[in-house]
Amino acid sequence: MKPPRALWVPFELGRPFGLPGNAPFQIRVVMSALKLLEAPHGPVLADFPDDAPDSAAPTSHLACPVSFAPPPGEMASLDLMLEAFRNESANMNSWHDLALRKRERTTAGVTGLTLSEIVTFFVSFISGSRDIGPLADVPVAAALRMSAEDLKAIYFEGVTAQPGTQGDSTSMANWFWGETVAAQIINAIREICLELPDSDFQLLGKLLLVPRTQLHRFRFVE
Repeated sequence: MKPPRALWVPFELGRPFGLPGNAPFQIRVVMSALKLLEAPHGPVLADFPDDAPDSAAPTSHLACPVSFAPPPGEMASLDLMLEAFRNESANMNSWHDLALRKRERTTAGVTGLTLSEIVTFFVSFISGSRDIGPLADVPVAAALRMSAEDLKAIYFEGVTAQPGTQGDSTSMANWFWGETVAAQIINAIREICLELPDSDFQLLGKLLLVPRTQLHRFRFVE
C-alpha cells in the first residue's frame, strides 16, 4: 500500500495504542507516529520499539463484581436460565452505569437499545418469537448480531469498572464465555440459528455469535 508514513506496533489486534487506560504509554505511541512527519521522504515504515505493558503480563483472574448463578448446564429448566439471565444483566447494568460515569464514553450503543431491551429481545427469541425484532427495517438475524455486540460491550465495560481489574482481553474473554449466563444465552441463540433454514441465521450461528476459540466451553460443538 505504501502509506506516506506508518508506525508498526507489536500490540494485540484491535488495540493499536496498547492497554486501555494507560494514557502515558498511549501518548508515546501517538508521538512516535507524529514524529514520522519529520522524515524528509516517504514512504516510511517504522517499528515501535516496545511491547505494550500488558503483552508479557500473565493472564489475570477477574474477581467478578456480580454474584453469578450456577451455569445453565446445572439449571433445571430453560425458565430458570432465562430468569438467571435477567438477574445477572440487571446487576451488570449497574456496574456499566458506574463505568459510564467514570469514563464518560462507551462502545455500546450500535443498536440504540438498552440492556433491558436486549435481554427482552433475546428471551423472546429463545422462547420462540423468531420473526419480529426490536429494530425497524433491520432483519432479525442482523439485530441479534448487533445486540450481542452491545451486550458484550456492556458486560466488558461493566466488569472493568471494578477496582483493580487489569482488563487484559484474554482474561475478560475467558470470564465472559466461561462464567456468565449471558454467554450461555448467546450460545443458546447460536444453536437455534443453526437449526433454522434461513441462510442469514445459519451464517450467524456458524461464525458470528460465539468465537471458535470459545466453543469448547459448550456441550454441543460443530
